[in-house]
Amino acid sequence: MIRRVIQAVTVLFAISIITFGLFFMVPKLAGADPATLFAGKITSPDALNGIRIKLGLNHPLWQQYWDYIGGFFHSRQFDNGPDKTTCSWPCLGYSFKNDQSVSHLIADRFPITLSLAIGAPIIWLTSGVLVGRVSALRPRSLADRSSMIVALAAISLPVYFTAAVLRLFVVFKWHWLDDIDYHGFTDNPELWAKNLLLPWISLAALYAASYARFTRGAMLEVLNEDYIRTARAKGLVERKVINRHAMRPVGTLIITLFGMDVGQLMGGAILTESVFGLHGLGKLGVDAIGAHDLPIIMGVTILAAFFIVMANIVVDMLYAIIDPRVRLS
Repeated sequence: MIRRVIQAVTVLFAISIITFGLFFMVPKLAGADPATLFAGKITSPDALNGIRIKLGLNHPLWQQYWDYIGGFFHSRQFDNGPDKTTCSWPCLGYSFKNDQSVSHLIADRFPITLSLAIGAPIIWLTSGVLVGRVSALRPRSLADRSSMIVALAAISLPVYFTAAVLRLFVVFKWHWLDDIDYHGFTDNPELWAKNLLLPWISLAALYAASYARFTRGAMLEVLNEDYIRTARAKGLVERKVINRHAMRPVGTLIITLFGMDVGQLMGGAILTESVFGLHGLGKLGVDAIGAHDLPIIMGVTILAAFFIVMANIVVDMLYAIIDPRVRLS
């Protein structure tokens, strides 16, 4: 486990170097002034010099990176004489275009992304595994062929198309639900779930279809193994054969997929958030790209990488629980 943590820290450290280099080192090597990326295309030399001093761009690159990393552990002061800006801990940068710290902007949007990452995975995991299991136990049956056709269609359709169609019929044509208006869970749990139901279903449709196909394929392979035939020959109840022997190796595959998918989702479901007007981390990142707001882009990138790395650690821990032969070292 200690080795896994050290590896995670090393990966995050490498990602921070790469991210910093893309936005600070590469422009300098190409002969561009990084200050123009913060000031815009049209600005005076005095304004550029002020930005250069305030952001520390006049310092060596190693010192700029050290200051940037230091902000993860303590507050930072962007100082240009009388013009001072404080970025409180943890400082992932400061958006001068929004006049807010990146950490504050992320904290404001994170509950929406977290809400999506709570509901949608539950739907796609339970429905996908259940459908894949039923299809594997009844291969080439009507239920198997029908579920795989639906799964193939769900995989083929883009998320934004599924979300737009659901919103068109459920909200505007059939009036089963009101249009999406996000409410925090602590404010009103019922409204929170009701307004996120369509985004959850839209996001889960694609993943559930993939999980159904993976589960079906893995189970069909496992059911043909010798130890499954032996378990049946010993007279074990079919339910125990499936749950104790067949589903265990399938579970390791599903956990791998689930951990990576949830880790990526925590970085923001861009298309789903955009269609339903949810201002989560994905929307924050897209808006920052359009506005060329580099501190926000860097902050969202590093945060997304953090969740993916953490998801890998959790997956490794779950491996040891499902399969005792796996040991964390």
